[in-house]
Amino acid sequence: MECVSPIKEISQIQAIKERLCQQSARDYLLFVFGINTGIRVHDLLSLKVSDVYNRGEIKEFLAVDDERSESPKMHYLNQQVRTALEAYLKQGRLHDGDFLFKSKKNNLPITRQQAYRIINGAAKEAGVTEKIGMHTLRKTFGYHAYKKGIAISILMNIYNHHSPAETLRYLGIDKNEEKYIKVDVNL
Repeated sequence: MECVSPIKEISQIQAIKERLCQQSARDYLLFVFGINTGIRVHDLLSLKVSDVYNRGEIKEFLAVDDERSESPKMHYLNQQVRTALEAYLKQGRLHDGDFLFKSKKNNLPITRQQAYRIINGAAKEAGVTEKIGMHTLRKTFGYHAYKKGIAISILMNIYNHHSPAETLRYLGIDKNEEKYIKVDVNL
């Protein structure tokens, strides 16, 4: 498997979002959900509407079963995800039992290959030259979380890594790189 990179430039993230938003609400949600939660692509594509939506409201946290733990991992659904979810679900095409990223051909979720084509195509159109894949979403989440001051220990836990060095390498952060980290409580 080829190693893919996180998307480090906010302008590139915005350009991808613009392209996907024009393409389809589902494809836009796929990207926004991935870069804002950092969940694995398998878990992302397995989501059902009922996992994120209950009694007419979007859930604040998403519970994802973790094979390495008895309890599920909880992922916060921030405002970016919630807004994209609202726009997508407002279309009224999905029911609680439907897959969130439902294929247009059948009642199954889109395949990993289709998800790759969606993300990779939009990234190329946006001028991203780095290698892009489905792990890019997860890496982008971690890279920007780290740059905004999230402790490496928290990211290690999210990724089930055993050392800070492993997580930094996964996120594409060079040890010699200047470590300007934004700690912004935004009170």
